Amino acid sequence: MQYARKLRKGDKVAIVSLSSGMLGEEFCSHNIEIGVKRLKEYGLEPVFMPNALKGIEYLQAHPEARAKDLKDAFLDNSIAGIFCAIGGDDTYRLLPYLMDDDEFIKVVEKQPKLFTGFSDTTINHLMFYKLGLSTYYGPNFICDLGEIADEMLPYTKKAFEGYLEGNESDEIVSSDTWYEEREDFSREAMGTERKAHKEERGFELLQGSEIFQGELLGGCLESLYDILTGSRYEDEKKVCERYGLFPDKEEWIGKILFIETCEEKPIPELFEREVLLLKEKGVFDVVNGVLVGKPQDEAFYQEYKDILIKIIDNEELPIVYNMNFGHATPRCALQYGAVAKVDMKQKRIFVNK
Repeated sequence: MQYARKLRKGDKVAIVSLSSGMLGEEFCSHNIEIGVKRLKEYGLEPVFMPNALKGIEYLQAHPEARAKDLKDAFLDNSIAGIFCAIGGDDTYRLLPYLMDDDEFIKVVEKQPKLFTGFSDTTINHLMFYKLGLSTYYGPNFICDLGEIADEMLPYTKKAFEGYLEGNESDEIVSSDTWYEEREDFSREAMGTERKAHKEERGFELLQGSEIFQGELLGGCLESLYDILTGSRYEDEKKVCERYGLFPDKEEWIGKILFIETCEEKPIPELFEREVLLLKEKGVFDVVNGVLVGKPQDEAFYQEYKDILIKIIDNEELPIVYNMNFGHATPRCALQYGAVAKVDMKQKRIFVNK
């Protein structure tokens, strides 16, 4: 795997809309103002790629424009990092414009850049993983840098600061606070705090050894399910199979799978089908352990736990639940391909390249 350098003061960072084009809508204008201000406070210079702000309708109709922004960000030697605006649900449509482009593939290899995002960005992460670039399942522009409270959420802020040279951290611990999702994201709600709760559980070891390790690989469970079934878009499964996006069973050997559920809060019946599909693909037969993100707003908290244990049906396989990544706030960053050593005696995860 190739590992991009961390960000330094004076670096330019590209903002790209690779899925939803909502960053270009008026209702997100205040998120742009807040996010730009925060990046500049860290000495970083935001660069909105030419198509990033063209809005939902245009970008839905023009996946090639989204792909061009990503390619151009890699081709621009002055850009050191790339932040996804937000997720969405159709990033797979970029694959033909990128994976059939030899120039893009070569520039990713020659000029690795820090890349971060979550949710539907799972598609981009798996693409980069296939191309040999380590990326971060972590903060994005709208949800984190554009968080409308007066400050970024402290735990997420620390994760973001881990992208900066000199602020690297090799340890992940549980947040002592979790937050409900907002109901009002408008300009009028700027300066309001999220409803906060004391974290009563922390990381939960559901079964298996207290200590295990492996390279990190995974993403949003709904995105993985869509890749494998085409249940959301009829052609998605075919497109993703064409480029071998979902790793073969052999690729999962010795890995730590990380999965989390999206803001749609899948009902337990759907969650069970999603986990069962990974079982059918043989993933649970070969991985060294599973990390599971806290469900947003703790929806179906106990039901998900019961399903994981029932479907995986291997009490020797370690499962750590209630981790702070993905759609529940706050969130850390998980680096694809990095070696994670999970120590549940200390309730800590140590990460090294």
